Amino acid sequence: MRTDRIEDVILGVAVPLRAVSDAHQAITLLRLELRTVHDLMGDCHVGDGVALLSVCYGLVVWTNGDWFRWQSGRTSAIGRPVYAFSPAADYVTAARRVTLRYGQLRQDPPQS
Repeated sequence: MRTDRIEDVILGVAVPLRAVSDAHQAITLLRLELRTVHDLMGDCHVGDGVALLSVCYGLVVWTNGDWFRWQSGRTSAIGRPVYAFSPAADYVTAARRVTLRYGQLRQDPPQS
């Protein structure tokens, strides 16, 4: 059963769900959710107000602390990638959606 708090083992503090203050905290919470609930690992890179989480080839999530963004796997009519968005404050839903995208990539890997 899920509570309204998650123990952030990286920062060592209990962080209320929906409380995100910056890109580093947002990506840390997403990474923790992916690791503990969905058994996915990723590499974090933080700098200049933006944070990235590299999950696998073709799946990089980035945030400015307000929104998470990642390629959805679709392209626009003019051939540009279409991005999926999720509020950074709702990292639980974002983690679920990233996990779904990861599953799609595992079934049909992107061509290099």
